[in-house]
Amino acid sequence: MLRPALLITAALLVTSTTAQAHTGVGDATGFIHGFGHPLSGIDHILAMVAVGLFAAHLGGRALWLVPLSFVSMMIAGGAFGLADVHLPFVEVGIGLSVVVLGVAFATGFHTPTAAAMALVGFFAIFHGHAHGAEMPESASGFEYGGGFVLATAILHACGIGIGLLVGRLPGAYGTRVLQVTGSAMALIGIAILTGGAMSK
Repeated sequence: MLRPALLITAALLVTSTTAQAHTGVGDATGFIHGFGHPLSGIDHILAMVAVGLFAAHLGGRALWLVPLSFVSMMIAGGAFGLADVHLPFVEVGIGLSVVVLGVAFATGFHTPTAAAMALVGFFAIFHGHAHGAEMPESASGFEYGGGFVLATAILHACGIGIGLLVGRLPGAYGTRVLQVTGSAMALIGIAILTGGAMSK
């Protein structure tokens, strides 16, 4: 169980080092803007932590394949946003991601790893599009993208860590913690969809 977590940690370190080693003043500003964007809304934070929790719940290869699928498709969505490619219902997709992922691990839903990758990858397109579309005009696309990818990976890692810790709790207690957490996320997602907690 520790090997995927170590691989994710190593990937984060490499990404961070690469981003810092090739930045000038303007690029660093773009990186900071990109890093801050996923942290600027409760919808993004909850969805990305939920991806990590879902991956930890599924275990095995899903522990790193599910977050990797999200990050990969988020990059594609970000490219669409940067290119001003229209994507309908972006906010709806983001809100639904919180609801669906919250329900998934609240109910102990088990699905094949490939299906889980497709599910999170679909929602990642909406998150990525929002990141790309809101990039400041003065920022470097590459550095901005590196920032939001790194922030996303860190949130995934937090979700995985929490999920693994909860998994070590005594039987029914750990299950109840996941049920309560997932239910709360789903309710917040519904509030986002209805406009009560819209972050944008």
